[in-house]
Amino acid sequence: MTSSLINSITLITLALFFYSLGVWAERIASYLKPWHLFAFWIGFSFDVSGTWLMHLISDDSFSLLDLHTFTGQLALWLMLLHAGWASWVIRRGSEEARRGFHRYSLIVWIIWLVPYVGGIFLGMCG
Repeated sequence: MTSSLINSITLITLALFFYSLGVWAERIASYLKPWHLFAFWIGFSFDVSGTWLMHLISDDSFSLLDLHTFTGQLALWLMLLHAGWASWVIRRGSEEARRGFHRYSLIVWIIWLVPYVGGIFLGMCG
């Protein structure tokens, strides 16, 4: 296993940690707090960095016809929209918006898990 692969796996696992922390803490609190937003953005940043490293060491170029690449790209875009929306809610949203935000966080998190688990499966199967 190369150091680039180890680094990319580490970054994506850090993304899992921070994004999960933000989603679940916000869900349990039922109220969006600024530190949840910070966890979303940190998780997104780690995921983009790890995905970019994976791309650099990959033999194939990104192809949206590849299920793993498609779900990974979908998850990244959803994470970006989710973090952006959370930023808007924190900055300009009402108290009601802050309390209702958690309804959608879990959906984005579950969709994000699909390429994460798929990547583990692909890595184990070679």
